[in-house]
Amino acid sequence: MSGEPSDDELEELRQKKMEQMRDQAEGGSGGQSEGRQAAKEQAEAQRKALLRQHLTDGARKRLNTVKMSKPEIAEQVEQQVVALAQSGRLGGEQIDEDQMRDLLKELTPDSKSFNIRHR
Repeated sequence: MSGEPSDDELEELRQKKMEQMRDQAEGGSGGQSEGRQAAKEQAEAQRKALLRQHLTDGARKRLNTVKMSKPEIAEQVEQQVVALAQSGRLGGEQIDEDQMRDLLKELTPDSKSFNIRHR
């Protein structure tokens, strides 16, 4: 017998290598998605903390009410508040309910008006 492995041994080695590669691929991508998920959760927690810090109770209640009926507009307002807070333009101030109402007015498209013509 020579030192070369037989075809059966080669096939067995290939199978083992394929299984190892498959396990690494599954484990690697699983770890990445878990890392992404953890980073996403951390960013969300940070965003909520910023909102809690920079919104008064009344403003927060108003935002939550809007979130129930128009989540996309509430999301825009939250992003704007977070951006203002992160850029330091809010300083130590909190956004009160009146300011929140103004912000919502700016982001909410004017309600469609109906013109009724009488003949």
